[in-house]
This record gives sequence, C-alpha cells and structure tokens, in this order.
Amino acid sequence: MKGDLTTLSAVEAAQAIRDGRLSSEALVRACLDRIAATDDVIRAWAFLDPELALVQAREMDRIRKSGKAVGALHGVPVGLKDIIDTRFMPTECGTPIFAGRMPEADATIVNRLREAGAVIMGKLSTAEFAYLHPTNTTNPHDAAHTPGGSSSGSAAAVAARHVPLAVGTQTGGSVIRPASFCGTYGAKPTRGLIPRTGLFRTSATLDQVGGFANTLEDMALLIDVLGCFDPTDPDSFARPRPGLLDGARATAPVEPDIAWFDLPFHDRLTPDAAAGLEAVIDALGARVERFPAAPQLAELVGVHKTIYDYEIARQMAPINTEHGNRVSPEMREAISRGHAISDGQYQDALGVKASADAFFTGHFNDFDAIMAPSASGEALPLSDGSTGDAVYCTIWTLAGLPCLTLPLLVGDSGLPIGVQLIGGVEEDDRLMRTAAWVQRALAAEELTEEE
Repeated sequence: MKGDLTTLSAVEAAQAIRDGRLSSEALVRACLDRIAATDDVIRAWAFLDPELALVQAREMDRIRKSGKAVGALHGVPVGLKDIIDTRFMPTECGTPIFAGRMPEADATIVNRLREAGAVIMGKLSTAEFAYLHPTNTTNPHDAAHTPGGSSSGSAAAVAARHVPLAVGTQTGGSVIRPASFCGTYGAKPTRGLIPRTGLFRTSATLDQVGGFANTLEDMALLIDVLGCFDPTDPDSFARPRPGLLDGARATAPVEPDIAWFDLPFHDRLTPDAAAGLEAVIDALGARVERFPAAPQLAELVGVHKTIYDYEIARQMAPINTEHGNRVSPEMREAISRGHAISDGQYQDALGVKASADAFFTGHFNDFDAIMAPSASGEALPLSDGSTGDAVYCTIWTLAGLPCLTLPLLVGDSGLPIGVQLIGGVEEDDRLMRTAAWVQRALAAEELTEEE
C-alpha cells in the first residue's frame, strides 16, 4: 500500500492485512518511524522496544500467510497504559518506586489483544499510580500544553498517530478528558464489561478500562476486543456483551432523544467550550431536551470523591508505608484525606452510589444518551502543573455508565475540545449508534450552512 500508513484506521489496517494488501511489519515500521520522528517532544512512551514490536509483526504475517485464522486486530499496533501488566515488558505505573518491575503474567486484556492478533507496541506514560501527579508527556497539538491525565501517553500516542489504538483507564476522568484535550475519540464502557485483572488498582469500586482511537468504528472495535468475562474480577459480569462495532455501523430506527443537565459546575467551562456546546445543542434542535439538575445529582461529585479517597488510601497503604518519602505530594494528600474518612461515611457513600445507579437505569428508559462537556475547555498550559478538571466525568464514572467523547469542537487557541455522550448500563451499542447519528446530523447541518 502507498502513502502514509500511520493515517490508516485500525479497521482499514486490519482489513488490508487480512486481504494481503499490507503487511503488519510494514505498518509497525511506519509507526516506529513516526515515533522516532516525534516522540522526543511528545514523550508518550514509557517503554518501547522496536525489535520486539517487529518480531510480533513478523509472526502475525507468518500466521496470515500460513492460512491460519486471523483475529479482529490481526497485525495492528496497540499501545498500553503503563499500569497494565505485560510479561515481556516492564510495568512501572509512572513511578520510580516500580522502576524495572517485570510482571510474571499478562493482564487479561493483554491476553485478549494477543488473541485478536494485535501487536503490543509498548507501554505509554501515565501519571504516578494513575492519579494526579503529571508525566512529562506533551500535547501533540501544542507541546506547551498538557495531554491530560492520567492516561496521558495513551491519548497523545493516538493523537500523534504513533499507534491507531491505545488502552487507558478511568477512575475519575482519565480517558475522557485526555481524549478531549488531544482531539481523539475516547471511550469508557459499562463498568464490568472489560476486566481489570492484571492492572494496578487504586479504587476497586471506580477503576474502569477504556481506550483511544481516531475514528468511531476503531473505538468500538477496540472495546469489543477487550470485553470478556473474567471471574477473578468481581465487577466482571458473565452474560453476553453488546456489540459496539455493530452499533457504530447501525442506523438509528428513529432520531434519538438526548438529555442535557444544567449542572452547577458548568460555570467552570471556558467561554469557547460553553459556546461550542451550545452550538451543538442548537444544531441538534428538538432532539436535545434540557433539564435543571437536581441538587442530588451535583452532589454525586462529592460521593465519588469520598469513595475514591477512602479506597486509594487503603490500596496505597503498603506502598506509602515502605516508600512514603518517594510518593508525590498529590498522592500523600489523597492518602491523608482517605484515612480521615470513617467506615460509616464510606458505606453511606456506597449507598448513595447504589441510588444513583437506580436513577440512571430509569432515566435511560426515556433517553438514548446524556450530552455533557468532556472537559472544561482546551488543554491547560503545562506551566499550570495540572492535568485538568475531572468534574465533568465523575458522576458518570461513579454510576459505571458507558461514556464516549467525540472530537467535535476547536477552541479559541486552535486546540481540540470534545463533546461527551453517556449511555445506559450495558447499552454501549446504543450509545455508539447515537454517536454515529450525532456525527451525521452535525455534518449535515454544517453542509447546509455552507450551501
């Protein structure tokens, strides 16, 4: 195949490899060349072994040529957030405390990727223990700005076209926000759809796996590949999973109904983000219904924080005891807050969370999706020392709802701003179908304006 292979989508690349029009080795070499040319500035990669990547690619090519079965991502390069265990690569979780750590086994989702024929390119930078302390990764659109956190390297690598797909995790807003900042698609599916066995955990209740891609179909395909039942993860469910790629390719039988909640923290939006979101709502017209948010809905942000701080303090206790002087100030503060939360307060928060789960189950009987900001606006300057505000994601993460950010807007400085869609539990395919409708509706509206 001619042209820049790094511009191929994962769906296109996988099909071309299956057809014999493209070799995995050629695609991986193109990605490695792209990384070599740009990563000295972007710094997305925590670990990269080019020869190991090429060995995997050659094996995928050998399998295809032998006439054996090929997988849904056969020969396609994928990057992993560096909290995901890999047997033949270090997993350091963004901290010198784990320098050189070599896991004994692959995480369940790594096994899923290998089964699908993916080439595991390497490990992508993450905030320390997937929390708040920033990495040195920069935004591919402007190196003076943050790519977001904590899945910073995963978002940056996809935006820079180092790989067509990358895996991240979200406990607050660590997939949706960096995807918004870097101008990619980002998705966190229903809690329990993707198993977490073999990932570093900070919150048993809130940690969820997600991913990054440059097209809606690629995003759906990645989630389909990663999803499976794993009895060693208590949140993993043993029943059929929705087909996200089928959803992304489907035509909605009727125009979807979308809800927008006027939450009190929307005053944190930058003017360009607020204006862009209003323009999207106006363009979709009667399909979007606005609601004043009940105080209980906004209070879920505090419920999320209570659960997160309580669980991270206990999860990090052994590391903090042994390496407290090497843990970041942000993590030490979280541990301190968590230890101040009583068992009773924690149980109360879990009870409120259960009530929220029930509320949203009823809500999606009437609506196909909720629309919300993905982030407060454009990516912040690195000089701010922050990866951004997760407040626009925490409610949906708390409830375990499937979330998707679409790269629809551009801010005043020319940086991307995403628009978030949230769906009902285990209705991830319906969310993808709604997202595809939104994209088509906005494209048609734009075409009409141009005419």
